[in-house]
Amino acid sequence: MSHNPIRPWRNIERRKSRQIMVGNVPVGGDAPIAVQTMTNTLTTDVTGTLAQVIAAAEAGADIVRVSVPDEASAKALKEITRESPVPIVADIHFHYKRGIEAAENGAACLRINPGNIGSQERVREVIKAARDNNCSMRIGVNAGSLEKHLLEKYGEPCPEAMLESGLDHIKILQDNDFHEFKISVKASDVFLSAAAYYALADATDAPLHLGITEAGGLVSGTIKSSIGLGNLLWAGIGDTIRVSLSADPVEEVKVGFEILKSLNLRHRGVNIISCPSCARQGFNVIETVAELEKRLAHIHTSISLSIIGCVVNGPGEALMTDVGFTGGGAGHGMIYMAGKQDHKIGNDGMVDHIVELVEKKAAEIEAENEAAETAAE
Repeated sequence: MSHNPIRPWRNIERRKSRQIMVGNVPVGGDAPIAVQTMTNTLTTDVTGTLAQVIAAAEAGADIVRVSVPDEASAKALKEITRESPVPIVADIHFHYKRGIEAAENGAACLRINPGNIGSQERVREVIKAARDNNCSMRIGVNAGSLEKHLLEKYGEPCPEAMLESGLDHIKILQDNDFHEFKISVKASDVFLSAAAYYALADATDAPLHLGITEAGGLVSGTIKSSIGLGNLLWAGIGDTIRVSLSADPVEEVKVGFEILKSLNLRHRGVNIISCPSCARQGFNVIETVAELEKRLAHIHTSISLSIIGCVVNGPGEALMTDVGFTGGGAGHGMIYMAGKQDHKIGNDGMVDHIVELVEKKAAEIEAENEAAETAAE
């Protein structure tokens, strides 16, 4: 049985966008949807910022954004970009010189609003720095910081105002013959953000960066982001995503991948299918799953694992996973491999045994993938 089976009714037809590069990461076109996060350290704390960047990269982040609010941060960016394992996006607001400095100091992309950094001449200077340093841009429209004239025109933040803001910014870049950009139209309101993205998706072929901004803490923010981003991704919209949480950036990356995995858009690591547990459970499901999540976090290969407490749904779920364990009676359960019963094992040693089986299966899948890539070359 093949891992990660793809069935016709699971396929999502993605919106066709043009492709740009953020460093060595392709964004848009037929490239995988990139997962992004942002550091929350002082950028001038190079050691602390790099530690967050590296931790995020190890969790799977393709791109990491770093705030550049002042000249000292722009200078620190040089070392950060040099040591970072992933492309760095420089977050720029208001001061055009920070954008120029960030491009010169190794940023792969500038997150900027062309309309809030001053005159057309200043905009042209930033665009020139980006072009000269092979740096792309992200236009970042936010419902909480719309231009005054748009708020006066529409009365409040709304999808129409956000779309107009985005298209105005796009025009500024295109008028200067700069096309290496992606764009976002974020709001903390799920409905507002989704409606703005739907409108933008119809109005431009630029790659879209998705996010529900200021989504909240780990639990509430995950739910809001899953609903908002899931809605858009299911419709085929989105080329990069960032889950904005008041939490460790690594958690943002984890949630981002889980959203993509749930929609069969991207796979990374072990996908654990587990029951919520009940009085029928033959072992402590909740504790077991928590332990397995910790011990299997190092696996990057896409692999599925079912952990089910009893035989009501256990055998059926195991049919669709690479490795499975279904609880039984008398302190024993059944191990399934590729959907078939393989052997029984006692509950006492189940976690160690399952970890061993998953690691072995992941190594086999990785070897198969490498062999296939070699044959294709």
